[in-house]
Amino acid sequence: MGAKEFFKKRSLRVSDDRVTRAAQLNLRDSIWPLCLVTTLFFLWGFSYGLLDTLNKHFQDTLHIDRARSAGLQAAYFGAYPLASLGHAAWILRHYSYKAVFIWGLCLYAVGALIAIPCIKAKSFGGFCASIFIIGNGLGSLETAANPYITVCGPPRYAEIRINMSQAFNGIGTVIAPVLGSYVFFKFNNEKALANVQWVYLAIAIFVLLLATLFLFSEIPEITDADMAFQAEETDSEANQKPFMKQYKLFHASFAQFCYTGAQVAIASMFINYATETRKGTSNSMGSKLFAGAQAAFAVGRFTGVLIMRFANPRKVFLVFLTMCIVFISPAITQRDNAGISFLYIVLFFESICFPTIVALGMRGLGRHTKRGSGFIVAGVVGGACVPPLTGAAADNKNIGTGKAMFVPLIFFVAAWTYPICANFVPSYKKVMDSFLHTDIGLHDNTLDEEKAKGVVEEDVAKESN
Repeated sequence: MGAKEFFKKRSLRVSDDRVTRAAQLNLRDSIWPLCLVTTLFFLWGFSYGLLDTLNKHFQDTLHIDRARSAGLQAAYFGAYPLASLGHAAWILRHYSYKAVFIWGLCLYAVGALIAIPCIKAKSFGGFCASIFIIGNGLGSLETAANPYITVCGPPRYAEIRINMSQAFNGIGTVIAPVLGSYVFFKFNNEKALANVQWVYLAIAIFVLLLATLFLFSEIPEITDADMAFQAEETDSEANQKPFMKQYKLFHASFAQFCYTGAQVAIASMFINYATETRKGTSNSMGSKLFAGAQAAFAVGRFTGVLIMRFANPRKVFLVFLTMCIVFISPAITQRDNAGISFLYIVLFFESICFPTIVALGMRGLGRHTKRGSGFIVAGVVGGACVPPLTGAAADNKNIGTGKAMFVPLIFFVAAWTYPICANFVPSYKKVMDSFLHTDIGLHDNTLDEEKAKGVVEEDVAKESN
């Protein structure tokens, strides 16, 4: 193979009008790209877990209150819509998934490197700026990785695939607070800040190596034409509607906003909750308890994948989110080990919610898949809005961190409207269930490219009229 052909096969630009065989990827052919992209889930799981640990660390070392420390979450998650609806969405629609992966990793590395001088200067504002750049990088990765995992392989197993990949995200969130308990909280402030710098330098080096691996790897590109054909083959009517009438997509985006806001609020205040409500709990012990809660989250992901193998994903989603509401309620008033235990259970049931919203929200979008995924990922901005509200409530002496858990409860209830509609509104059920019965990617079918091209042209003509 010549150099020209080598780089042509690994081009970062792919036409969305071109029909490929990616719409019918079988399990065997999808293993390598799925494994490669799954490393990204671990990466931002680690970053997210590290952020929640640093939240408490900076309260102590920089002497800031909980509402201000939540600025880390605001900077991190506030960058998501800028990526998912802006630069990452543009690259995804005009170039390819691979191009967005590399772009996101490079932004992540730049943000990690900028964080080092900000930490040395003890500049909380500067560190928030570096986190904003990292958030843009991770927002770009999520814009591409979540839909890619969902559509890369047989449609019947989309929810199982994304939950399995997201389970490695959970593993990353477990490792980060354990690292924090030994690296941040067991040293004096100066030594702890120095340790944070080395962590971010290691992250920058790792993600740049990963970006290089993506550049030279040959992964299948899934185009809008592929997704339009797939939607037509499953008899999904959603693909025939113009983008602005994809109401189920916008409902999913709203649910993602509310759910992510609640999840991040609980995680960012967990160590505060533990040290305030459980007698004799130090910051180091609170970080270890948080690692245990994140372990429950990771176990929940693997458990959810197993259950979805035998039960309809939308029904599993309804049960899990309902349990979040049921168990966060007593955590508001209970203290000591009882309160911590309820939060452990909440994190267990949170596990499948985010990826399942992504998978269900993208059902039947067809040629709108890439654009639509950006709107669902943009809902992650809830993680920038709800934690500061929770932090402000926790700073009130009459409320405290324990009672402040009523804020994420409100947003859980708002997100609950989506699984209710998914299970009881016929128009939702029809689209979501149509993919559970298709055999695309499960047999050695031959892709009729002329038929697929005709489907795409017909859909575009309908929208223009």
